Amino acid sequence: MTDKANTTDKVNKAKAMPLNARGIPASRLVLGCMPFGGEWDHSPLTEERVKLSEAAVEAALSIGINMFDHADIYTRGKSEEAFGRILKSGSGLREQIVLQSKCGIGLEDEELPSRFDFSRDHILASVDGSLKRLGTDYLDVLLLHRPDPLMEPEEIAEAFARLKASGKVRHFGVSNMNVSQIRFIERALSDRLVVNQLEMGLGRLDFVEETVRVNQTRGADVHFSEGLMEFSRTEQIQLQAWGPLAQGKFTGRDVSGEPEPVRKTAEMVRRMADEHGTTPEAVVLGWLMKHPALIQPVIGTMNPERIKACADAEVQAARMSRDDWYRLYMTARGD
Repeated sequence: MTDKANTTDKVNKAKAMPLNARGIPASRLVLGCMPFGGEWDHSPLTEERVKLSEAAVEAALSIGINMFDHADIYTRGKSEEAFGRILKSGSGLREQIVLQSKCGIGLEDEELPSRFDFSRDHILASVDGSLKRLGTDYLDVLLLHRPDPLMEPEEIAEAFARLKASGKVRHFGVSNMNVSQIRFIERALSDRLVVNQLEMGLGRLDFVEETVRVNQTRGADVHFSEGLMEFSRTEQIQLQAWGPLAQGKFTGRDVSGEPEPVRKTAEMVRRMADEHGTTPEAVVLGWLMKHPALIQPVIGTMNPERIKACADAEVQAARMSRDDWYRLYMTARGD
């Protein structure tokens, strides 16, 4: 058996992601749709932007991505609207994909301040708005988008119960929450939360630092929820990573003015990609996906070529040695 066949076999035998274990047929990678709508203003969605979004979706589907991540606030609703036009034009596409959106953030507008809102009425209205813009009857997953300090678990539970009973949402999760907040919300729910989406990757190492900085003074500088990785694995919560490609820091962006750890990491990523006949994107994502929590990267680019460059990520995760994983970690850490 060839080296590549051995690697592929390891991928196929890997245990299922928590979403898959719950019967949600999500791909290992997710396409984040935040930029689909264009500008974050009140200008209308343009046909040009819809075409660019369609090209990104086609590129994602071509490499096996079937899960798409939205939020009601992304470009003030235009991102969901653009995706809705794609769904309308694509025959049977909705049944082939896993659709996720978020709610709970209110953007500053006229007399209103920037705010969070997990009230029952806001959640219900937000989902109705998302469904209308997306042109679909249901979301596969709905996430609460960052914690609301005024949240009441019972009110969240009532909204979730109505949404599930009506068939508008099948599963629920959160974004950017710690262990205590998840437990606090779950005490009122009849179903478990299935997702927590956080910033993780070679450009944001707190999820690893939280593990290795235990009983170290420098651990006070780590900003990640204590025990969240272990808790998520124990409770079968799918960890999703936003910003995993660090806006191209390690995959080709000019980093001449960046700190030394960034420059050295970018160089190491390029070298590893050359050695394995793959792309820097696949190496960066493969490093993240090597973690046994089976993290699901949410890639946020609209560039079709860059999306396709991520195709080899799962294979790279399986073939990456422990030594190479630590080489990248220590280089990116700069310590």
